[in-house]
Amino acid sequence: MTEANPTAGNRAIEIYDTTLRDGTQGEQVAFTVSEKLRVLDILDRLGIQFIEGGWPGANPRDSEFFRQARKAALQKARLCAFGSTAHPAAKPEQDANLRALLAAETEWVTIFGKSWTLHVESALGITRDENLRLIEASVRFLHQSGRRVIFDAEHFFDGYRADAEYGLQVLRAAESGGAARLVLCDTNGGSMPDWLGGVVSQVRSTLPGIELGIHTHDDCGLGAANALAAVRAGATQVQGTFNGWGERCGNASLCTLLPVLELKLGYPTIGTEALRELTSAARQIAELAGLALHPRLPFVGQTAFAHKGGIHVSAVRKLPASYEHLPPEAVGNVRRILVSDLAGRSNIQEKARELGWENGLSAEAAARVTQTIKDWENQGYELEGADGTLALLIEEAIGGAALPFQPLGFEVTSTLGQEKPLSRAQVRVAVKGREYRGEGADTGPVAALDAALRQALIGHYPQLAEVELTDYKVRILEGSRGTRAQVRVRVESSIGTQSWITVGVSENILEASWKALIASFACHLRPAARGTKNSPRQG
Repeated sequence: MTEANPTAGNRAIEIYDTTLRDGTQGEQVAFTVSEKLRVLDILDRLGIQFIEGGWPGANPRDSEFFRQARKAALQKARLCAFGSTAHPAAKPEQDANLRALLAAETEWVTIFGKSWTLHVESALGITRDENLRLIEASVRFLHQSGRRVIFDAEHFFDGYRADAEYGLQVLRAAESGGAARLVLCDTNGGSMPDWLGGVVSQVRSTLPGIELGIHTHDDCGLGAANALAAVRAGATQVQGTFNGWGERCGNASLCTLLPVLELKLGYPTIGTEALRELTSAARQIAELAGLALHPRLPFVGQTAFAHKGGIHVSAVRKLPASYEHLPPEAVGNVRRILVSDLAGRSNIQEKARELGWENGLSAEAAARVTQTIKDWENQGYELEGADGTLALLIEEAIGGAALPFQPLGFEVTSTLGQEKPLSRAQVRVAVKGREYRGEGADTGPVAALDAALRQALIGHYPQLAEVELTDYKVRILEGSRGTRAQVRVRVESSIGTQSWITVGVSENILEASWKALIASFACHLRPAARGTKNSPRQG
């Protein structure tokens, strides 16, 4: 699995996570204090060596986080407080920012300073020499106060491009003040890997006695590539965020860097066993932020090991390495087989096994399912991920009953213009040849339809009471037809941590919803009705 890398040897790479600081500067990313403490615990258990917790003194939330984090019994990680060099008009010992860093009571602190003359002279409005003295004095104050200091040279590569000698002087000033690490920052994310690696190599040869770190952004889509170039050139600390969150286009993603460094290039980071928890950690952190994990993230995304083309699926069944660059379990992910109008019989056979039919399907049944999928998707259905609907289709193809109940019809009325809208639904179903009716009311028509369907069936199937409708999405399929366009409704239902997805298609949004709801309930009932362990649910 690991590629030959003569530069790696046994050189370990420190991982520095800045999700709780730089990551939260990304759009829509925010954590409460309690959520930040949970992320801290997740990262610590994963084995991340440095965790940047935030900027104490900048806001009440970060100050409170550091106060509560003192009680955290970290096993592996070292918590870092983040801030800037002192204000030009203040002495370090009187500077509020530096005092707040000390008050955070972390052994390690990280401060950034200007290394680009453009920022020194235009943003700070001070001379180059004054900036060097400010950096050295700030680092020295923290160091002499008993802190171990990581110095982030902000905009280092832009600064090096403008005046290489001054960039080196900035690093020397921080080293002279007592910095334990010097981190080179591609703050604007505009550098190219070959050039950046060359700069890091020059810095390494100029300052051989201190550990170098790299901090990259993804504005050119090269954040990870730039970080790897820096490591190959001698950097021993890599900074990044989980899920690639951060300013603008984000920071280099640790979800990419960790497995590449360890599994591809042979640099020890958090260990191969810990990497098996990488996907879980990424998803937990995304959940705490209230954000969906991007499905196409390398290694940890839902589609990172998803196979759709029939040729791919057939090959993966025989030899996973034929279309997978590493086993998904190495990073805690899973292989997924997708079905669509592009699917061949191999997809269907593998999907049937995944859904519980351990011996697969007969050739005739697989052919029927394959043709039905093609026909359905031509009508507007999309069965990728809709394992509930697919399980029903497979069941029917192997000779099972169409549904455990028969839908006969429904009627929905809505009353608007009052304080709270109200929808009422009436449904008719047949169970074992006998007709039953149900009524339901709610603020929306689909919720009312759901309630009415439950009432009609609950006498025969009391287990439906435990089913919860957790997600509902509508997509217009033919926008050019305006309000007469077909719509596809996607319903996700769950019981505890188990969930399943069903779909319905119609020119009428309520009929599409009705079809999806019927399929959802049928999916829950069918395993018990069959008396088998097969289940359409996906965790």
